[in-house]
Amino acid sequence: MIKSYRDLIVWQKAHVLVLNIYNIIQKFPAEEKFALISQIRRAAISVPANIVEGFRRNGMRDKINFYNYAQSSLDELEYEMFLAQELGYYSNFEALEERINEVAKLLSGLIKSIKNSSQAS
Repeated sequence: MIKSYRDLIVWQKAHVLVLNIYNIIQKFPAEEKFALISQIRRAAISVPANIVEGFRRNGMRDKINFYNYAQSSLDELEYEMFLAQELGYYSNFEALEERINEVAKLLSGLIKSIKNSSQAS
């Protein structure tokens, strides 16, 4: 039984992704602190934060909106990390992309299950 957002595997994976991102960006150049690093942090944190917000919403439409926001932030994060690789700040984008895709698939599955459960009601 899922009692908390912490019980959601998608939140767990998104949270670990944030921790990974924080470790990665520590090695970025200092001049990126208020530019790319700030954007990456914001996008990364937004993914699990929107999952948390969506979890507490009662209406299907509200839940799905927050999960869609999480997906959008995940897409933004993927681009920003791709850009970081292109700029030479990061060299293991493929491994990170796998983790991002895993969270994306879990989010899509969560949205689909919510839609299916509301149609069954």
